[in-house]
Amino acid sequence: MEFGRVTVALFAFLHHVAAFAVAAALAVEFALLKGELNVTAARRLLLTDMVYGASAGLVLAAGLLRVVYFEKGAAYYFHSVPFLAKIALFIAIGLLSIVPTVEFLSWRAALKEGSAPAVAPSKLRALRTILHAELAGIVLILLCASLMARGIGLIGA
Repeated sequence: MEFGRVTVALFAFLHHVAAFAVAAALAVEFALLKGELNVTAARRLLLTDMVYGASAGLVLAAGLLRVVYFEKGAAYYFHSVPFLAKIALFIAIGLLSIVPTVEFLSWRAALKEGSAPAVAPSKLRALRTILHAELAGIVLILLCASLMARGIGLIGA
């Protein structure tokens, strides 16, 4: 199937915008967890986490479409060590993100009552540590993307 250059460019744009939204949402979550955890901050965290999840889903969908239909093809990408590392990092970040998401969702009952969630300081520190790890993972994904774009790390090349 042949797609026009505009379609290819639009999917690249969509993929990049979604990736920036993921990074921005993580940064916002981290900033919100640094301050006082009141009702407003907790609600914003829930909303930001939904944006994070939707953006990550869009990154995955657009990325897979680019790999299969719009770029060099799956055979090329699956012979690229940086691409495989990007996928592994994306999965690892996704798995890490389950912990904050479950925590944020557990706050819904308190928020419905108009109260701030009661979260132990140690739990907040653990959540911030996880968000730090996710942000570090994104930096490594960017490194892999740069290597991949230059054809570095191709197996059999």
